[in-house]
Amino acid sequence: MSELLLVARREIITRGRTKAFVIGLVVSAVLVSALAFLPKLFSGPDSYTVGLVGPQSQALQPVLTGTAKDVTIAVREFPDEAAASDAVNAGDVDAAVVDGRRVLADGEVDRELGLLLENAHQTVQTQSQLADAGLDAAKVAQAMQVAPLEQVSVGADARYASVRVGIASLLVMVLFFLLIYSSMYVAMGVIEEKGSRIVEILLTSIRPWQLLGGKILGLGTLALANLVVIIVAGLGAATATGFVAELPPGMTGIVISTLFWFILGYAFFAALAAALGSLVSRQEDANSVLTPMTMLMTITYLVAYFAAVQPSSAVARILSMVPPFSSMVMPVRMAGGEVLAWEIATGSALMLLATVGTLLLGARIYQRAVLRTGARVKLSEAVR
Repeated sequence: MSELLLVARREIITRGRTKAFVIGLVVSAVLVSALAFLPKLFSGPDSYTVGLVGPQSQALQPVLTGTAKDVTIAVREFPDEAAASDAVNAGDVDAAVVDGRRVLADGEVDRELGLLLENAHQTVQTQSQLADAGLDAAKVAQAMQVAPLEQVSVGADARYASVRVGIASLLVMVLFFLLIYSSMYVAMGVIEEKGSRIVEILLTSIRPWQLLGGKILGLGTLALANLVVIIVAGLGAATATGFVAELPPGMTGIVISTLFWFILGYAFFAALAAALGSLVSRQEDANSVLTPMTMLMTITYLVAYFAAVQPSSAVARILSMVPPFSSMVMPVRMAGGEVLAWEIATGSALMLLATVGTLLLGARIYQRAVLRTGARVKLSEAVR
């Protein structure tokens, strides 16, 4: 194991110091942090200023200031419509209500503010019409106060459905990006060492499985560090914006499962990438030999994206237990909703077996093909 760890340390130091890795680490953390701020940026303002013209409009003031929740509404009175219009054009007020009949705005009224004004208008007009009809508005309002129906979910808790879909969708992109670029790093490293014939020198001191295992372990450590940085940056940004209060319960389990399934997925695809990369000696041939792997990863990504939107569908449930789809689909399902324990156990066991099998097969192909320079080695020859 000492030789394997020595190779892993070499890969970590060599790749971890490159500008591409450092820049990618920073950019990914910044992008995830920015996504946490987007809901706050596009949620609209937390306060409005409303102008009122005429006594009928002024009756809206107590209703507006008394019923609005999580929104601060400031009220300004104007002597006439012209003054209110000038204030709207100047941006001093967000909207102005004239004589309880018209709303002045610079363009379209903000959706949230429009709903608040319409509700206040309906309340004031109802009270006025009840008074004109000789009815006691207070008694009528009291009689109309009915306790709302109690909603009890007999299935999964749907209170966090939209948040879970957002987390699952983000998780799909992060996992796909990290898996494909880290696997490509493994393949390119194998091809580079084979093409430059450095591998022939290295294999005089260590065994092929030690060189391959160290490369996979070292680059996997960097990819795992990248994933941890992304998770920490995302949770930190969510805490700073107050969005963390809206996160569903069980986030610790979601984070741990993501790390677990990422390790399995990386080991599977990295071994496959190393095996395929060992078949060629030139970087120009990398795309053609890695096409089967990239197509498999793309299909896995598409299935995982579908599972983010429909986590309880039959396709998502079945493929979340089928390797290698489970490496992305299962953590996405767990983030998007409840998953049965036997499904997680079955998917984990099958993915572990598939990963071990791929590592053994990949090591066999690598050992037989990495020293054969020149023309592309046929996969059938390397397997036999």
